[in-house]
Amino acid sequence: MAERMPEGDWRNFALLWLGQVVSMLGSGLTGFGLGVWVFERTSSVADFTLIFVFGALPGLFLGPLVGALVDRWDRRWVMILADLGAVLATVALVIQLVRGQLELWQIYVIVAVGASCMTLQNPAFAATVPLLIPKKHLGRASGMMQLGPAASRILAPLLAGALMPILHLQGLIAIDVATFLFAAVTLLLIRLPQVPRAAVPAGAGRPRLVREALVGLTYIKERPGLVSLLLFFAVLNLLFASSMVLTTPLVLSFAGPPQLGIVLAVASAGMLAGSIVMSVWGGPRRKMLGILGFAPLLGASFLIIAARPSVQLVALGTFALFFVVPIINGCDQAIWQTKVERGVLGRVFAMAQLISQFTAPVAYLAAGPLSDRLEPMMRPGGALAGGLGSWIGVGPGRGIALLYLVMGILLIGAALAGFAYPRLRSLEDELPDAMPDAEPQPGTAEGVLPQPAAAEA
Repeated sequence: MAERMPEGDWRNFALLWLGQVVSMLGSGLTGFGLGVWVFERTSSVADFTLIFVFGALPGLFLGPLVGALVDRWDRRWVMILADLGAVLATVALVIQLVRGQLELWQIYVIVAVGASCMTLQNPAFAATVPLLIPKKHLGRASGMMQLGPAASRILAPLLAGALMPILHLQGLIAIDVATFLFAAVTLLLIRLPQVPRAAVPAGAGRPRLVREALVGLTYIKERPGLVSLLLFFAVLNLLFASSMVLTTPLVLSFAGPPQLGIVLAVASAGMLAGSIVMSVWGGPRRKMLGILGFAPLLGASFLIIAARPSVQLVALGTFALFFVVPIINGCDQAIWQTKVERGVLGRVFAMAQLISQFTAPVAYLAAGPLSDRLEPMMRPGGALAGGLGSWIGVGPGRGIALLYLVMGILLIGAALAGFAYPRLRSLEDELPDAMPDAEPQPGTAEGVLPQPAAAEA
């Protein structure tokens, strides 16, 4: 039988988690509404894809500096300020919409501002969890953190689709604002222990904030196992992000919008199921076994999606794909929360996010043109139709299927390479735990240092 979390820790974590889940749901409503608004006015897939790009770029450029701020400031107030910043960006969107002056470039700017706020919030949230949850329960907590995005993927499109004809885009945005404020209130109700700040290395000619940000990079570089883990996830993110862009055109190449809706709903159900499993199970005791053991299933899911132009097969593959993702992510997050010292956790998380996710924008920009190049080769009479066509079929969308096939093989190969590389496979053995075994108590801290004066920029 699963052990129960201590009541005090659980109460604070649950309140923090609830606020973030509600906020994610509100953001999902706005994201759905903006997508519909863009398509109705431009009918351009490229314009829609740019929303993803502008949502991803702030994390790449601001991530390291944001991590330094997370470790420098009170993490609860970092999350509150991030919520309020997102509210202001969303209110600006409403004002332009009501005035009838909303333009496409303004959406990109506002999306980038909102993403910048989330770049500040995500490391703070992840770095806060180990302050509330004992080490042995971090796997379950990580699974619960995956539940927010999963629930948002399922509920947001359903709610937005029902509410948009009644409330229109400005009504969805108003709900989003309310959810941000709800998240800020929940943050005010919890107490967090303070953590000591790590020493800032000397560095003549560099601003203090830059030197603090580089602590995260130095910390990772000194631990080869963490470097290999980041590179492994950079490959996973490249291939997974490509699938996010390609699923819609693949399904629409042989089916219609209703079938696409079914596939996306099944994918979201898979993510929700995987998140629930991780929340209850907590992952294997050796979290690297969870990552390397489930990674081949990602590749197998891609192979199922590529096999034939069938809604049933694509739905089965996407369900399996999204079921596995929360388990892999939950195991990964538990490793970082266990192995990284609390005083530098924000900087390390931000730098890790930058290194492991820099491939996602590349995938967003490259997947479409690459599949367009492959499409003619998989048409009847094409260069590859005679050979590979007998395996995955020929015709519209089979160039995308070929890309899925190649990515599936690469994913399985990456997992096997990870098993073969001792530094990655034995990361948990080689790197000692930085988190104590004793359970954290709300409102207390080990080794609390005096709060520094106003930080030097």
